[in-house]
Amino acid sequence: MFNVGDKIFYPVHGTCIIEAVAEKEILGERKLCYILNIPQEKLHVMIPMDKAVNIGIRQVVKPEILENVLSSFNLGNTDPIIFENQRWCKDINKKKFKSGDIYKGAEIIRDLTRKGQKNKLDANDTNMLNNARQVFVSEIMEVKGLEEKLAIRLLDEVLNS
Repeated sequence: MFNVGDKIFYPVHGTCIIEAVAEKEILGERKLCYILNIPQEKLHVMIPMDKAVNIGIRQVVKPEILENVLSSFNLGNTDPIIFENQRWCKDINKKKFKSGDIYKGAEIIRDLTRKGQKNKLDANDTNMLNNARQVFVSEIMEVKGLEEKLAIRLLDEVLNS
Protein backbone atom coordinates (compact mmCIF):
# COMPACT_ATOMS: atom_id res chain seq x y z
CA MET A 1 0.00 0.00 0.00
CA PHE A 2 2.73 2.47 1.00
CA ASN A 3 6.40 2.39 0.08
CA VAL A 4 9.64 3.28 1.79
CA GLY A 5 10.16 7.02 1.44
CA ASP A 6 6.44 7.84 1.23
CA LYS A 7 5.24 10.76 3.29
CA ILE A 8 2.04 9.77 5.02
CA PHE A 9 -0.37 11.13 7.57
CA TYR A 10 -0.85 9.31 10.88
CA PRO A 11 -3.84 10.80 12.76
CA VAL A 12 -2.26 10.65 16.19
CA HIS A 13 1.07 12.20 15.18
CA GLY A 14 0.67 14.06 11.88
CA THR A 15 2.93 13.67 8.89
CA CYS A 16 5.48 10.86 8.91
CA ILE A 17 8.01 9.29 6.58
CA ILE A 18 8.11 5.55 6.00
CA GLU A 19 11.74 4.74 6.70
CA ALA A 20 11.53 0.97 6.31
CA VAL A 21 9.34 -2.08 6.06
CA ALA A 22 10.45 -4.85 8.37
CA GLU A 23 9.18 -8.20 9.51
CA LYS A 24 8.65 -8.25 13.28
CA GLU A 25 7.24 -10.70 15.75
CA ILE A 26 4.14 -9.35 17.45
CA LEU A 27 2.39 -11.51 20.03
CA GLY A 28 4.05 -14.61 18.61
CA GLU A 29 3.07 -13.80 15.03
CA ARG A 30 5.39 -12.58 12.25
CA LYS A 31 4.02 -9.43 10.64
CA LEU A 32 5.24 -6.89 8.13
CA CYS A 33 5.46 -3.47 9.73
CA TYR A 34 6.03 0.08 8.61
CA ILE A 35 8.78 1.86 10.50
CA LEU A 36 7.70 5.50 10.66
CA ASN A 37 9.82 8.53 11.37
CA ILE A 38 7.82 11.35 12.95
CA PRO A 39 10.18 14.32 12.61
CA GLN A 40 8.06 16.86 14.55
CA GLU A 41 8.19 14.64 17.63
CA LYS A 42 11.65 13.14 17.03
CA LEU A 43 10.01 9.74 17.30
CA HIS A 44 10.04 6.39 15.49
CA VAL A 45 6.94 4.19 15.51
CA MET A 46 6.29 0.70 14.20
CA ILE A 47 2.83 -0.02 12.72
CA PRO A 48 1.74 -3.45 11.42
CA MET A 49 0.89 -3.06 7.72
CA ASP A 50 -2.42 -4.88 8.14
CA LYS A 51 -3.55 -2.29 10.73
CA ALA A 52 -2.46 0.87 8.87
CA VAL A 53 -5.76 1.68 7.15
CA ASN A 54 -7.84 0.82 10.23
CA ILE A 55 -5.96 3.39 12.30
CA GLY A 56 -6.46 6.10 9.69
CA ILE A 57 -3.04 6.20 8.04
CA ARG A 58 -3.33 7.77 4.61
CA GLN A 59 -1.35 9.64 1.97
CA VAL A 60 -0.65 13.31 2.66
CA VAL A 61 -3.36 15.29 0.88
CA LYS A 62 -2.79 16.89 -2.50
CA PRO A 63 -2.34 20.69 -2.59
CA GLU A 64 -5.80 21.25 -4.10
CA ILE A 65 -7.45 19.33 -1.22
CA LEU A 66 -5.58 21.41 1.35
CA GLU A 67 -6.61 24.61 -0.45
CA ASN A 68 -10.24 23.43 -0.43
CA VAL A 69 -10.05 22.74 3.33
CA LEU A 70 -8.44 26.10 4.04
CA SER A 71 -10.88 28.06 1.88
CA SER A 72 -13.91 26.41 3.50
CA PHE A 73 -12.49 26.26 7.03
CA ASN A 74 -14.96 28.64 8.66
CA LEU A 75 -18.00 27.48 6.71
CA GLY A 76 -20.57 25.30 8.35
CA ASN A 77 -22.29 25.46 11.67
CA THR A 78 -21.02 24.13 14.97
CA ASP A 79 -23.42 21.65 16.52
CA PRO A 80 -24.88 23.50 19.55
CA ILE A 81 -24.59 20.39 21.70
CA ILE A 82 -20.80 20.82 21.58
CA PHE A 83 -21.29 23.83 23.88
CA GLU A 84 -23.66 22.03 26.24
CA ASN A 85 -22.57 18.41 26.58
CA GLN A 86 -18.89 17.98 27.44
CA ARG A 87 -18.91 14.19 27.19
CA TRP A 88 -20.53 14.25 23.74
CA CYS A 89 -18.05 16.91 22.63
CA LYS A 90 -15.09 14.82 23.80
CA ASP A 91 -16.39 11.59 22.24
CA ILE A 92 -17.25 13.06 18.86
CA ASN A 93 -13.96 14.94 18.60
CA LYS A 94 -12.01 11.83 19.55
CA LYS A 95 -13.69 9.89 16.71
CA LYS A 96 -13.04 12.71 14.25
CA PHE A 97 -9.40 12.97 15.33
CA LYS A 98 -8.70 9.25 14.99
CA SER A 99 -10.36 9.10 11.56
CA GLY A 100 -7.47 10.95 9.96
CA ASP A 101 -9.91 12.81 7.70
CA ILE A 102 -8.51 16.30 7.06
CA TYR A 103 -12.00 17.80 6.86
CA LYS A 104 -12.93 16.34 10.25
CA GLY A 105 -9.66 17.60 11.71
CA ALA A 106 -10.51 21.08 10.45
CA GLU A 107 -13.97 20.79 12.06
CA ILE A 108 -12.38 20.02 15.43
CA ILE A 109 -10.17 23.09 15.21
CA ARG A 110 -13.02 25.31 13.96
CA ASP A 111 -15.56 24.12 16.52
CA LEU A 112 -13.27 24.15 19.56
CA THR A 113 -11.99 27.58 18.57
CA ARG A 114 -15.58 28.80 18.44
CA LYS A 115 -16.31 27.12 21.76
CA GLY A 116 -13.25 28.80 23.29
CA GLN A 117 -14.50 32.17 22.12
CA LYS A 118 -17.74 31.65 24.08
CA ASN A 119 -16.32 30.03 27.24
CA LYS A 120 -12.98 29.00 28.65
CA LEU A 121 -12.08 25.53 27.33
CA ASP A 122 -11.55 22.78 29.87
CA ALA A 123 -8.38 20.66 29.90
CA ASN A 124 -9.81 17.96 27.59
CA ASP A 125 -10.92 20.48 24.98
CA THR A 126 -7.65 22.41 25.23
CA ASN A 127 -5.61 19.23 24.72
CA MET A 128 -7.78 18.13 21.80
CA LEU A 129 -7.53 21.56 20.16
CA ASN A 130 -3.74 21.65 20.60
CA ASN A 131 -3.33 18.11 19.22
CA ALA A 132 -5.63 18.76 16.26
CA ARG A 133 -3.76 21.98 15.46
CA GLN A 134 -0.38 20.24 15.72
CA VAL A 135 -1.25 17.44 13.29
CA PHE A 136 -3.02 19.85 10.92
CA VAL A 137 -0.03 22.19 10.94
CA SER A 138 2.28 19.25 10.17
CA GLU A 139 0.26 18.55 7.03
CA ILE A 140 0.27 22.22 6.00
CA MET A 141 4.07 22.19 6.43
CA GLU A 142 4.44 19.12 4.24
CA VAL A 143 2.00 20.11 1.49
CA LYS A 144 3.04 23.76 1.24
CA GLY A 145 6.72 23.29 2.11
CA LEU A 146 6.48 25.81 4.95
CA GLU A 147 8.36 26.09 8.19
CA GLU A 148 6.31 25.47 11.33
CA LYS A 149 5.96 29.17 12.28
CA LEU A 150 4.62 30.06 8.83
CA ALA A 151 2.21 27.10 8.83
CA ILE A 152 0.89 28.16 12.23
CA ARG A 153 0.51 31.74 11.00
CA LEU A 154 -1.42 30.52 7.94
CA LEU A 155 -3.79 28.45 10.11
CA ASP A 156 -4.34 31.41 12.45
CA GLU A 157 -5.06 33.72 9.49
CA VAL A 158 -7.62 31.26 8.15
CA LEU A 159 -9.28 30.98 11.56
CA ASN A 160 -9.42 34.76 11.96
CA SER A 161 -10.80 35.49 8.49
